[in-house]
Amino acid sequence: MKNVMLLTGAGQIGMAIARRMGAGMKVVIGDKKLENAQAVAKTMADSGFDTLPMEMDLSSRDSILTLIAEGRKYGPITMLVNAAGVSPSQAPVEAILKVDLYGTAVLLEEAGRVIAPGGVGVTISSQSGWRMPALTAAEDELLAVTPTEELLALDILRPEHIRDTLHAYQLAKRCNEKRVMAEAVKWGARGARLNAIAPGIIVTPLALDEFNGPRGDFYKNMFAKCPAGRPGTADEVANVAELLMSGKGAFITGSTFLIDGGATSGYYYGPLKPQAQQE
Repeated sequence: MKNVMLLTGAGQIGMAIARRMGAGMKVVIGDKKLENAQAVAKTMADSGFDTLPMEMDLSSRDSILTLIAEGRKYGPITMLVNAAGVSPSQAPVEAILKVDLYGTAVLLEEAGRVIAPGGVGVTISSQSGWRMPALTAAEDELLAVTPTEELLALDILRPEHIRDTLHAYQLAKRCNEKRVMAEAVKWGARGARLNAIAPGIIVTPLALDEFNGPRGDFYKNMFAKCPAGRPGTADEVANVAELLMSGKGAFITGSTFLIDGGATSGYYYGPLKPQAQQE
């Protein structure tokens, strides 16, 4: 028997975190495209990690439960790394809400039911959730605690209230961070911790889709004019995850850590402010 890490989303950020934290563990890798999970599993296995690739659809509770059940065959689940999701240029509004919002909420809920004492989870959110006007306290609470199967019926998530795929993505990421706060209370009852990381522009295949998509010039301008003056790397996100998932982060739970090279600061108080820089 080994301690088990569940990694959902076989991308660069998820793999970077898994490589940082998964030594000596059974790393069960789920992705909607099995070939993606297999590719990450092979890369890690070739570096000495014990991996198992699986097909997993984040928008399906049954699929999530299958992944969790498979992981539990190998030992207690002590780590969750959720890096699955779709971007505004990759999917329509309905898919973004079903995967990024509903799916993440279900995963945090179901993993929280089995996470071992002392366990820890991180979910990858986005700087996008920080660039949407504040919701009311009542709306935040609805995103945080509404039963998962009722989430997509919330009034603020109705199609007529969502402008475009970016707005849907921002709502999903805002919901992710509120769910992390609420679920951290439940995880804490099991002696476990849960946090979120909100990356900015990180060079990954998903980001390259954005660079080459309809909003590509906006994103290139964002990292050029942010305080850091460059996009980030998956390993820099893993640096934050290592803090949150290690003993050094033992007093951190229910939080979201923004790692965006200062782009959000520039959006509110600098050259990326919408009045000066239209999207």
